[in-house]
Amino acid sequence: MSVVADTVPNLRPVRPSRPPRRKPSPVERRSWAGLLLLTAGLHLWDLGSVGWADGYRAGAVRGMAQDWTAFLFGSTDAGNLVTVEMPPGSLWVMALSARVFGFSSWSMLVPQALMGVAAVALLGAAVRRVAGPGAGLLAGAALALTPAVVATFRDNGPDALLVLLLVAAAHATVRAVEAARTRWLLMAGALVGSAFLTDPAQALVPLPALALAYLAAAPTARWRRLLQLLAVGVAVVVAGGWWYALVELRPAATRPYIGGSRTDSALELALGPGGLGRIAGTGPGLRLDAQTGVLVGWLLPAVLALLLIGLVLTGRAARTDPTRASLLLWGGWTVTTALLLGIGDYGPTDTAVLAPGLAASAGIGSALLWERRRRWAGRGTLALLVAATVAWAWMLLDRTPELVPRWVLVTVVAVVIGVVLLGAAISRRGAAAVGVTLALMALAGPAVHAAHAAATGGRGATPTATADPALTDLLRSTGRTWSAATVGAQNSAALALASDTTVMGIGGLSGSDPAPTLEEFQAIVASGEVRWFVDQGPSGGSAIPSWVQQTFESTTVGDHTIYDLAKPRP
Repeated sequence: MSVVADTVPNLRPVRPSRPPRRKPSPVERRSWAGLLLLTAGLHLWDLGSVGWADGYRAGAVRGMAQDWTAFLFGSTDAGNLVTVEMPPGSLWVMALSARVFGFSSWSMLVPQALMGVAAVALLGAAVRRVAGPGAGLLAGAALALTPAVVATFRDNGPDALLVLLLVAAAHATVRAVEAARTRWLLMAGALVGSAFLTDPAQALVPLPALALAYLAAAPTARWRRLLQLLAVGVAVVVAGGWWYALVELRPAATRPYIGGSRTDSALELALGPGGLGRIAGTGPGLRLDAQTGVLVGWLLPAVLALLLIGLVLTGRAARTDPTRASLLLWGGWTVTTALLLGIGDYGPTDTAVLAPGLAASAGIGSALLWERRRRWAGRGTLALLVAATVAWAWMLLDRTPELVPRWVLVTVVAVVIGVVLLGAAISRRGAAAVGVTLALMALAGPAVHAAHAAATGGRGATPTATADPALTDLLRSTGRTWSAATVGAQNSAALALASDTTVMGIGGLSGSDPAPTLEEFQAIVASGEVRWFVDQGPSGGSAIPSWVQQTFESTTVGDHTIYDLAKPRP
């Protein structure tokens, strides 16, 4: 029996044994702690100066924290007439924080800042697994110091959660590639799908690179890799599609109108001009101009060179080589994202999603050259790329002298070189000191600009919404479902944030959504659910302002003309 048993082949896939991972040394742990504290400092520094950031989203977070229906659908206010013109994924985290800690600027923005710390930690860990601790620290520092990233995690936009989820998906893919682990691969798919609930136009951009890395390098048979990737596709659809299915299957009369859509459809929101349609949009796209360059382009020329060099250096490695797989992953992320940002309907605020690919590629490529530093070709190429990066930073600062003068970069580089080399002379750790010096020189430009962004509030910071005190006192005294109504959710959010009441934004963000209709608004007025109408300009195509002006008495409060919806004209 034993002879027969020994001749039966084992058809189960054989997973390669994983080499034991070296535990981080005390120096590495202190370095990582310092990097994460630096990241937290950049994101949290004087965060109160940002105010409500984008008032439209802040108003939605306030309403979602008050009402679970508003939370589920992402309504512009707790009255649930119309939703924001985006999937609500990124708003859920901020609204949950506001429910737990009370709604404020800090309870809304601190989760965003902490997402940035988590993204740096995950990206650094993913790079460390394939290229060592030095590469992981360099990649994490490059991500943390990218100005677009600092601005993103000091804002209440969707890109904070988007970047974190996509970095987590890439980290899971790196883990999956190591031993063809299906659960890690499915996790990556679920994370990408979840990102689709934050920004459909950017969530799927890195997906081809993640699939390519796994298909090229996972240590298992080709047919099994293909089946696993098909399962990933299912995970993406399930994780990213459940909310859209729920909205589409819900009768329109029992939910808010889907803001920004012409047909009251969540699928239109995902696939239309504001969603995946942006990929092939009619916008001018992004070019590497001064604004884009200072936000995210500091390392782009060097990274493109490092990707080519890295692929050449790993060209003869085994198919399952993890370093080459990571170059395909992060390099593919970089190239795909840069191309789509250049041809699609994107703006400068969308550039943060490019940063993880750049940072990770810089860390891995630099590590490959550092390993060859004893040869003139290795150290010469590395020195040339650092010099080119410093020169490129000089040019970017020259294009934007109003932000940071070039002499600041010179001063920072000189101080860094002096301090590090002095430390090297004392500790006699010359090689490590040279490596740190080169890294800090390359990152001096973005570091200066990132510090400037944190000191000035980050991207598009707006002070706490203010309004005429007499008007806000009037709104606070109503005690209705809506204290007032006005055209446009931007206007209603500003009044709601200033008065701490619920204000109806007729027509959603642009004022052009058919929510509420005139008949619906008339019924709301008749039931006494709203007291005042605040006239703040264009009607947005709605018939409601004209009906209000013809039907109710007006008065002036501060700089605003308001109508008392409880007092019809005689």
